[in-house]
Amino acid sequence: MNVISNHMPTADLQALDASHHMHPFTAGAELAKKGARVITRADGVTLTDSDGNNILDAMSGLWCVNIGYGRHELADAAARQMKELPYYNTFFQTTHVPAIALAAKLAELAPRDLNHVFYACSGSEANDTNIRLARHYWSAKGKPDKKIIISRKNGYHGSTMGGASLGGMAPMHAQGGLPIADIHHIDQPNWFVEGGEMSPEEFGLERARQLEKAIHDLGEDKVAAFIAEPVQGAGGVIVPPETYWPEIQRICDAHDILLIADEVICGFGRTGNWFGSETYDIRPHIMTIAKGLSSGYAPIGGSLVCDEVAKTVNDAGDFNHGYTYSGHPVSCAVALENLRIIEEEQIVENVRDNTGPYLAEKWLQLADHPLIGEAKIVGMMASVAMTPDKAARAAFASEKGTIGMHCRNRCFANNLIMRHVGDRMIIAPPLTITTADIDILMERAVKSLDETYDLIRKEGLYKAA
Repeated sequence: MNVISNHMPTADLQALDASHHMHPFTAGAELAKKGARVITRADGVTLTDSDGNNILDAMSGLWCVNIGYGRHELADAAARQMKELPYYNTFFQTTHVPAIALAAKLAELAPRDLNHVFYACSGSEANDTNIRLARHYWSAKGKPDKKIIISRKNGYHGSTMGGASLGGMAPMHAQGGLPIADIHHIDQPNWFVEGGEMSPEEFGLERARQLEKAIHDLGEDKVAAFIAEPVQGAGGVIVPPETYWPEIQRICDAHDILLIADEVICGFGRTGNWFGSETYDIRPHIMTIAKGLSSGYAPIGGSLVCDEVAKTVNDAGDFNHGYTYSGHPVSCAVALENLRIIEEEQIVENVRDNTGPYLAEKWLQLADHPLIGEAKIVGMMASVAMTPDKAARAAFASEKGTIGMHCRNRCFANNLIMRHVGDRMIIAPPLTITTADIDILMERAVKSLDETYDLIRKEGLYKAA
């Protein structure tokens, strides 16, 4: 067998990694000099690295390990399925039991009339599917010019050509000729950074009404859909003002455009409901799902599609789109077992009623820290905005992300995975995190913030732009 032992010295593993492994969203040459952190095993909310450090993973891997690490039931489900039917495709008028069973289960769990699923392997692929679905839907309705999809700056919808185009991340658009045609971006509902003198309520309406203006400027007969995350995840856990989503829903209804809710992060319990759309009373025509669908144990994603869109697409003949691994039987089996665990252990209800409120009470207290200007939380996703001037909500004079990187480094040193987005720190722990784990998380977070505060004051970085 070609197996690399976890007991190889860390330096040897790092050298092999640097020689052959190109990492996502990483400056490869810089990482090669530093050496990657090598994770060797995990259990519950705890990672162990090749040096034996036990690290509290407050990011659920990449927002995805909702039921925590080490659930042997999912490994057993994968093994059973591999022995019975390791692979078959769902092209050519063919199906298999895991794809059928998972589709039925998703229709049961999804809100309203989202009774259909088109499988993908990731959220990125699913959002590429959504571009095709939305445009094909309108073409089948006799409106082929309705092609434009409106999205938000600093939104994240994946890193494929289509997904990255839908997203509004400027550094991604700077590489590879993005965005593709007929994608339009409006401003994000980030009050702390962009709200100016407006109240959060006024700001939420102003940002929502940018959608209506864009529809008017582009032409209602040209706009196919609006896509957005209920809560912006990779953009920094940006929780929209309460006025935002009701106005977005009104505008989509009034102007006959499809509403696509990207639930890749928010879905499967993250916000304290099964879906973020339920938390914010959004009525999407299409929902993007992935990550928590299998808790990251197997790659799978999809588009949950409402009855009207599904019927129109199905009645129009062949939908010339799909992936080799659409509805992969092993991934479907793992996802089904994951959903069983979430339901039977009442994980969503526990987040909503117990651990979510417990984390919120402690997290919101971080707003009193001298480094923190805003603390936000919804369910098991939260953020703090760091600032040298709370009253002015000022940015730091240093390059954006400098303070965030300092804080992230202190978190790593304190055996805590807390991510930085610019100068904002974010968490999204496994939904199975206990109150005792939350106490440890908060202790390490406060220590890391204290050390960051002391460090940047010492280095003269605690000053406003």
